[in-house]
Amino acid sequence: MNLKEQINTDNLPQHIAIIMDGNGRWAKQKGLLRTIGHENGAESVRTTITKCGELGIKNLTLYAFSTENWSRPKYEVDKLMSLLVKSLIKELPAFMENQIRLKAIGNLELLPEKVQKNLTKVIDQTQNNDKMILTLALSYGSRAELIQAIKNISSKVKNNIISEDNIDESIINEHLYTHYLPDVDLLIRTSGEQRISNFLLWQIAYAELYFSEVLWPDFSEEELYKALLSYQKRERRFGKTSEQIK
Repeated sequence: MNLKEQINTDNLPQHIAIIMDGNGRWAKQKGLLRTIGHENGAESVRTTITKCGELGIKNLTLYAFSTENWSRPKYEVDKLMSLLVKSLIKELPAFMENQIRLKAIGNLELLPEKVQKNLTKVIDQTQNNDKMILTLALSYGSRAELIQAIKNISSKVKNNIISEDNIDESIINEHLYTHYLPDVDLLIRTSGEQRISNFLLWQIAYAELYFSEVLWPDFSEEELYKALLSYQKRERRFGKTSEQIK
């Protein structure tokens, strides 16, 4: 029995988030430019989206570009932005065929105009697709997201739109970039690094964490299935005891 056949389709995470790490190291190990690593990483993105869709995963969020990534060398940032534009246009027919709805979170105003234009185009054209929501975290930082949410809530309290006494988890969720998504069930990070890197800090409160040693360009469908099988072997208690869950 292959790995895919071992997956219990009745116990799939509703929301998978992935920190796609290791493109640069993959290229360096092969004596190539870091930008070549990003190009090969795009193939892993395509594979992951396709296989998640086939399995019936409803929500997939990919950490594509962080707020900290703007500090990288200009040629690398420019290449990443160019690759993003090309990928969005190239993948649009597949998104439509497979009923994938594209969304984006982060400080999108910092993105180059051409990226914003193509991103908006694909988001608009896929808005009625209903098989899976694919969210790209672009120019994203979780702390910035939380700060913005706090500011927005504070403003509404000041203007008597929201009562301070009514602020709870649901109110905070409504003011996050990810207000349309359920909490993350499974967070995957590649390349052997074991940290969260300012990604969805609120949303992963009870997520299962899976750290893969594989560099992102080598993250195949088999690696995805390994992560899912690991998830399915875990007991998710949400603060309760094993006896209560059973």
